[in-house]
This record gives sequence, structure tokens and C-alpha cells, in this order.
Amino acid sequence: MTEPHSGAAVRQDAASASSPAPSELGRQRWSHLLPIVFITYSLAYLDRSNFSIAVAGGLKSDLGLSSGLASLVGASFFLGYFLFQIPGALYAERRSVNSLIFWSLIAWGALASIQAALTSATALIVVRFLLGVVEGAILPAMVILLSRWFTKRERGRANSVLILGNPVTVLWLTAVSGYLIDLTSWRGMFLIEGLPAIAWAFVFRALVADSPERSTWLDPAEKSAVTAALEAEQQHITPVNGYLEAFRSRNVVMLSVQYLLWSLGVYGFVFWLPSIVKAGSGAGIGATGLISAAPYALAVVLMVVNSRFSDRAGSRNRFVWPWLALGAAAFYGSYLLGSSHFWLSFVLLVIAGGAMYAPYGPYFANISELLPRTVAGPSVALINSFGALGGFLGSYLVGWVDGATGTEGTSFLVLAVALLLSALIMPFVRARAVSPAAPAHVRPAA
Repeated sequence: MTEPHSGAAVRQDAASASSPAPSELGRQRWSHLLPIVFITYSLAYLDRSNFSIAVAGGLKSDLGLSSGLASLVGASFFLGYFLFQIPGALYAERRSVNSLIFWSLIAWGALASIQAALTSATALIVVRFLLGVVEGAILPAMVILLSRWFTKRERGRANSVLILGNPVTVLWLTAVSGYLIDLTSWRGMFLIEGLPAIAWAFVFRALVADSPERSTWLDPAEKSAVTAALEAEQQHITPVNGYLEAFRSRNVVMLSVQYLLWSLGVYGFVFWLPSIVKAGSGAGIGATGLISAAPYALAVVLMVVNSRFSDRAGSRNRFVWPWLALGAAAFYGSYLLGSSHFWLSFVLLVIAGGAMYAPYGPYFANISELLPRTVAGPSVALINSFGALGGFLGSYLVGWVDGATGTEGTSFLVLAVALLLSALIMPFVRARAVSPAAPAHVRPAA
């Protein structure tokens, strides 16, 4: 999001000044909480993304699915994902992140494994839809959790560790899943990869508390320092009178549209990359998975570096939109090269994949910094629900466009346009200043 001007800049500087440096607060939270958060989101993304490997590894031909129907089956996940975002975030905000994620882990592990036994597109659509429902609240709930545990100076890196579960999972998933299909079948892959989530649910329930105050493992000095720092930060955020006012605010509306376009690019890429690589390279499914992992290796590096620089600079927007513009340019370059120059085109796809993932940490950190803690979680859920619609469109449109045109290249143009538009929206997202003299109940909404 853009750097606020005049009074808004003063407000953000004051918030940063009131937030102690991470070294002053202690590091116990980082070593205990973030590995658990990372693994949890990794498991969610595993069961979301392995369908693309299954399609390239025989599911499509075994069940007699057309490209359009395969796209619809994959995209049905995002319809369920869209529906449960806000209800799940409200439960996490008002009740318990721990309880919500515990039951979600059990449910999505079971549903992911059930896919191994399905024999029709209709059954797959139903199960994929339900899988989206139970995974829908995970990202907003995790953002809520991290906003309760980490300060402004820490949040970009903390959110990056969370979102790293996405590219890191796809990195090893595309390699391992391809060889699992070779050893068993796409059905065996679904069964094996669904079970870890069920076991992990009990680990998460035992080790994660909803806030520092409820933890039994956190050092008392660090607990007091973090709680005080988080409370102080809330004094510098413009108050909002309820969820509806937050949902109607200019920033939330623009970010919802922006994230829809961004997610269209991301999920169009994630869902169809293995099929594009298999068709263009002529490799077997095992090697296809290994080749398809390359963009995510770059994404991991760029996410870590970009979030670190964003936290150090104390700014967000200039660490978001340039990466999206670069991704758009790379997709356009792949479109111009066409399928006759596959390996050159693939290099650009690697760049596009890395560029699309790089801004996630600063992006989600900034949402919780634009809005008060009481409405930030549901606002993240609303924005992420539009991202789910983008995921649906990306998963479906790429397959539909490729089927209609008979070439993979045309869909790159669609992804390029979506990413370019998402980059162009970001400069218009701005925090508004809080007048120090204004009473809290009449301050304008962000």
C-alpha cells in the first residue's frame, strides 16, 4: 500500500516509534509459534494444490474429463473457499483461532483423502467444494493470530513465514507428488497426502494459544512487553465503527478488487503449470513435477528478502506493486514467445511465479496496520474471499482459453492483464491521518 502523505506519514512514524524493536521484545515467539504456523498453512496448501498434479498425472484421462470440465472441478474448491471466509474469520475473532483450525485440519485431511475413492466429476466437484469450505478461514484466522502475537515492526516477516507455506509446499509438492503418482497412482497420492493434516490437528491444538496472555510457555517478561506494545499500536490506528463500515471503506473495496485480479494470476499459474510443462517439455510426470518446482524456489527467496526490506523500511506499497508489474511483463513475454520456444518461455514463467509471490508478506501485514484489530480479521477475510473468486476464475479461465484456442500461450496474456491491473490499483490504497485532537468516536474510517 502506498506511503501515506503528511499527517498519515506522521501517524505511521508514531506507530513505528511506539513499537519496540524485535530484539527488545524477545525471540521466544518466533521459535515456538512460527514453525507451527508454517506447517499448518503448508498442509492446507498441499491439499489445495495437489489436484493440479493429479490432473497432469492421469486423473483427467482416467475419468474422461475435458479441459473445461477439469477446470470446473479444480475451480469448485474456490467457491467453497469463498463462502466460508467471513464466517470463519468472525468465529476466529470472537471465539477461538485454535478451535477453528483444529476441526478444520481434521475435516480437510479427511476430505482430501476421500478424493482417492471418487470415480466421477460430480463427486469430485462436491468434495472439492467442501474442501474449500473447511479451508476457507485458515488464512484469515492465521493473520488474526499473528496480529495478536507480533508488532508492526515484526509483522511483515511473520506474515511471510506464514505465506511461505504456499510456495515451499508447491516446491516440494510438485516434485514429490509426481513421483508418488509414478509409484502408486493419483489415487494413492491423494490418500497419502491427506492423512498428515489429521495428525497435525492435535499438535496444533496442544501448542498454540490464541494470544500471548493465554500462553503457558511464553516467558513472562516477553509476554508483558509484547502485550503492552500491541496495545500501544492500536492507539495510532483510525477507529472504525463496526464491520460494515470497514467493509465499505475505500481501502477494503479497492483491495478486494485488487486481490481478485492478483489471485486470478496466481491460481491460473499454479493450477495449470504442471500441464503446460508436461505438454511443452514432453517429460514424464515425475520430471514434470521437478521442473514445475523451479518458480517456487525463486518465490521462497524473493518472499524472505522482500519482507525483510519492507519491515526495515517501515513501508508496504513499494514492496508490492512493482513485483506484480514484473510478473505481468514476464507473462506477456511468455505470450510473445509462444509454445515454439518453450524453454525460453519457461524462464519467463519462473520469473513471473517468483514475482507474484514476493509481495505477500508486506501485503497482508499492511491490512492489519490499516484497520483496528477488532475489524482487521474479518476485513482480511473479505479481501481473501475475493481472492478466492480470482482463484476460481484463474483455474477455470486458463483451461477454457487453452481449450478454445488450442494453445497454452494465449492464457498467458490473460494472466498478464490481470496482474497489470492489480499493480495499477495499489497506488490508490492509502491510509488516512488521525487528528490527535479528534475524539476517538468521531475519527474518520480508514
